[in-house]
Amino acid sequence: MARPADTDTADLDIPELIARADEFIRLYSSENAVDRPPADRMAEIRREIRQSGTYVHTAGELAFGAKVAWRNSRRCIGRLYWPGLVVRDLRHLRTAEDIHRACVEHLRLAFNGGRIRPTISVFAADGPDGTGPRIHNPQLIRYAGYRGPGGRVTGDPASADLTDRVRALGWPGGPGTRFDVLPLLVEEPGSAARLFDLPPDAVREVPLRHPDHDWFADLGLRWYALPVISDMALEIGGVRYGAAPFNGWYMGTEIGARNLVDTQRYDLLPEIADRLGLDRTSDRTLWKDRALVELNVAVLWSFERDGITITDHHTESERFLRHLRREEKAGRTVPADWSWIVPPLSGGVTPVFHRYYDDHESSPSFLQAPAPGRCPVTGHAPTAAGEAHGPDPEPPVSVGANTGDSRDRIARP
Repeated sequence: MARPADTDTADLDIPELIARADEFIRLYSSENAVDRPPADRMAEIRREIRQSGTYVHTAGELAFGAKVAWRNSRRCIGRLYWPGLVVRDLRHLRTAEDIHRACVEHLRLAFNGGRIRPTISVFAADGPDGTGPRIHNPQLIRYAGYRGPGGRVTGDPASADLTDRVRALGWPGGPGTRFDVLPLLVEEPGSAARLFDLPPDAVREVPLRHPDHDWFADLGLRWYALPVISDMALEIGGVRYGAAPFNGWYMGTEIGARNLVDTQRYDLLPEIADRLGLDRTSDRTLWKDRALVELNVAVLWSFERDGITITDHHTESERFLRHLRREEKAGRTVPADWSWIVPPLSGGVTPVFHRYYDDHESSPSFLQAPAPGRCPVTGHAPTAAGEAHGPDPEPPVSVGANTGDSRDRIARP
């Protein structure tokens, strides 16, 4: 089902929506045991679309569509387990309070005592008369970035804009550390976005230690255990669910080769290299490479010691090729973006490096959900003074095992 996935489904006209629905129902019927011919279901959908401008998926269609959206995620290396995605049908929830409570429950259920379960919580769909609910955080758990003098940021610079926004809405801020958890910013249709704190028991964090260097624990580094992407929309058969937070588990390089390392993020390699006693006078000493490996050792070892699911890039590369063979045996092509599938550490010694892939957009899919109030053409959003911000950057998608936490991996033109 190779249809471009970046179309704004809210702007589909009735014939196009019917065509999208028809493609999806044919796919659903071909891969599932159904109790009636697909033509009967499509006749029902056509009537529904002509009467209301949209249609409602059955619980089975929703679950299948969410799983296939993961299967189609061309920038995700960890798709082997797509059939096991836990799909929570929460389309009946409408208020920001209920959505917040469901997100907290998602964090607890998906964490699963450390044995992380890939999970998606699907809230109400966007309607023909407007958008549905939105979660404005890029992930349910994310660390704050506090701007200081001279543009210096304490915490995660990637969160600086969101931190400014939630503080303007009344969040007093946390203790001011590099790892303060942000509140959720949830918007229900027809109302302003509201802030909700996450209870401490729903935010599981891993203090980072090293098996060979006791001083590593003194750095005070940590990372949250569960990456739940929350600002992307789920598109199924032309219907868009603008709030559909989903998670897998981490691949270690997402934390140890991107989040804590990128110069526009935590930029920790110089600090770690100095503690290792490495010569930083020249790049030829490979101090960056040596510090990077030790940081990734620390991430994997710390998660494993705490009994929390994580994968390494070598294992996940082998699993991806197993997924590829399985899908090809089933007669399906596997969309994959080579530049995102190859890990950011030691890519050349992983098996995914040494081949090309069929790179195409497919539906069902995950899309960047436009924030309410943004121009659907330019991407501009009004400021408090009524002026326009610039357009949003190109939407990033998964790079790691199942999560896409390292969102700035590739510089955009």
